[in-house]
Amino acid sequence: MPLGSTATDLVLTIAHTLRKHGVVGKFVEVFGDGLDHLSVPDRATIGNMSPEFGSTITYFPIDDKTLDYMRKTNRPESVVQRVEDYCKANKLWRENMEQIKYSSVVELDVSKVEPTVAGPKRPQDKILLRDLKPKFIELLDNSFGRKYIDISEREYSEMNSKELERQLTSWKSEGGNSQPIELTSKSREITIEKDDTKLKTVWINRGHDKFELSDGSIVIAAITSCTNTSNPFVMVGAGLVARKARERGIDVKPWVKTSLAPGSKVVTDYLEKADLMKDLEALSFHLVGYGCTSCIGNSGPLPTKIGKAIDDDDLIVASVLSGNRNFEARVHPKVKMNFLMSPMLVVAYAIAGRVDIDLLNEPISYDRNEEPVYLKDIWPTDDEINDILSEVLSPADFENSYGEIFKGNDIWQNLEVPTDQIYKWDEKSTYIKEIPFFHNISEEPQPVKDITGANVLLHLGDSITTDHISPAGAFSKKSAAGKYLIERGVDPLEFNSYGSRRGNDEVMVRGTFANVRIKNKLADSEGGFTKYLPTGEEMTVYDAAQKYKADNTPLIVLAGKEYGSGSSRDWAAKGTFLLGVKAVLAESYERIHRSNLMDLGVLPLQYKEGETAETLGLTGKESFDITGIAHDLKPLKEIDVVATDENGNKKTFKAIVRLDSAIEIEYYRNEGILQYVLRQFLKES
Repeated sequence: MPLGSTATDLVLTIAHTLRKHGVVGKFVEVFGDGLDHLSVPDRATIGNMSPEFGSTITYFPIDDKTLDYMRKTNRPESVVQRVEDYCKANKLWRENMEQIKYSSVVELDVSKVEPTVAGPKRPQDKILLRDLKPKFIELLDNSFGRKYIDISEREYSEMNSKELERQLTSWKSEGGNSQPIELTSKSREITIEKDDTKLKTVWINRGHDKFELSDGSIVIAAITSCTNTSNPFVMVGAGLVARKARERGIDVKPWVKTSLAPGSKVVTDYLEKADLMKDLEALSFHLVGYGCTSCIGNSGPLPTKIGKAIDDDDLIVASVLSGNRNFEARVHPKVKMNFLMSPMLVVAYAIAGRVDIDLLNEPISYDRNEEPVYLKDIWPTDDEINDILSEVLSPADFENSYGEIFKGNDIWQNLEVPTDQIYKWDEKSTYIKEIPFFHNISEEPQPVKDITGANVLLHLGDSITTDHISPAGAFSKKSAAGKYLIERGVDPLEFNSYGSRRGNDEVMVRGTFANVRIKNKLADSEGGFTKYLPTGEEMTVYDAAQKYKADNTPLIVLAGKEYGSGSSRDWAAKGTFLLGVKAVLAESYERIHRSNLMDLGVLPLQYKEGETAETLGLTGKESFDITGIAHDLKPLKEIDVVATDENGNKKTFKAIVRLDSAIEIEYYRNEGILQYVLRQFLKES
């Protein structure tokens, strides 16, 4: 790859290329001479993003680089030799590639990969680093109806942008004991630009900090994700960016919430050995834990004044993170733009504090001598990174970190382990509750029935992700899940997140389709709302589902292309089932979510090629009869759908049953895979 480009830039380029090509449900094998220069961590970074470009798996043939990685990570030589022998004997070794025939081949010249980001709401939406500023200006106009105001032309209470930048830097470097900025108003928060058709700017006064927050300001910068943060090259690179920034006396902006969440303890070991942890910590990239943090919505709350300014003035702020997923409201419900990038760029953008900057040509900050500092001034060379890696990485690090991986800390060691053979449910627990899938289950499945008189719960567009369907992050006390917990005596400060409450179906079903950014064509409000069609009353999706359940009205969901894209979150299907949804009718599905719907007894239906809700004239206010399910159900069967509008007018069309195999038919007949397995178990016992 060219100097300055990283594995993250490569994987974002691949995600864009393969999503455009179309690989949903496909096995992707990577081959070619470029593999000679692609390390195993780089390959893992690519493979782990398979759900983002839709493939079932992304496979790399085993070769000498695989064996080198095994040795470097403390695998015994006997195991390494066994892997080599086995793979060569079973034609899994990287050789004779010219003899392999593929159904399609996509070529990518890695020598032309440029620094890249992706966003603001899908990982496949590639943006070259050099184009991010004009792309932001375009998005601000097209998506939010606001015209960009260049930073040099904004009002700053008699202070231009360069002077503001210099005073912030000077004040920070001098210890922050004096107040560097005197505002013309004594108000603690001043909205400078109130016009909804133009970029918005707000002054924030927080202790000694006084700063401007605008559309495009970065409020979260997270080095996160299990694969990017387990790639030594980009992690050491991020540490060196921080070190060089410290040497120039520049820091992250005071409105940016920063965090460091490596995928492995080995990462912190080699960062400490390289003396880079103190550089990252000096820029406020402190270790917050290992595993899923901002990338799954565990960003935590924003500072109060910043959160209030975003809400009060509807600011379009951004996050930058080194994760795989940036779907709407996933990182934080208040942040409308989220950009994926390498850990090195995360540090750089945290210093810049905004995405509306040409990072390659404009100063990223000013040093204590008021001299401009550019990205090139703090960007390490490949040789600098590799020199450190050769000194700090050793098999012993992996032995130390993974040798005691199952030991756990004192809390884990001292847990009281029940000895009962049957789990004892705690009725008072708001975290773990018996799920109702097996309540009143019969020994034999009931006959499959057609779906008649169904109403539409949600009418959705394209690219509805599992994050839209089942969010994993924080939720408010005004949400259906929040009200449920408050009724049970849980303080809002103890809500935690949807992800942490996934053992309680009552919380999760209330969170289904409750993403604050989901857009339901039946509702006037953005978020988890719909209309209860019998009365036309707008309410939460959960409340409407309960009314339909009381009426014994089956429900369906209408959707567009790529329904269920993103991570394989089972609760996106579980919650759909528990709401009373009997079928989803979409233009196309992501493989994993289609499978999960079927596994939960929700029928995945697909429009015929060329047909959509729009071409058929469906509004979502119709009543639906779906016939052809009860008799002779077979894989990919075409069935009849009749949609009847409020005036009694009928539209009849065909849909394809996306049960793709005989076993999937059996799962559906049993109302899901869990019931099927239980019934099989009971028969055998």
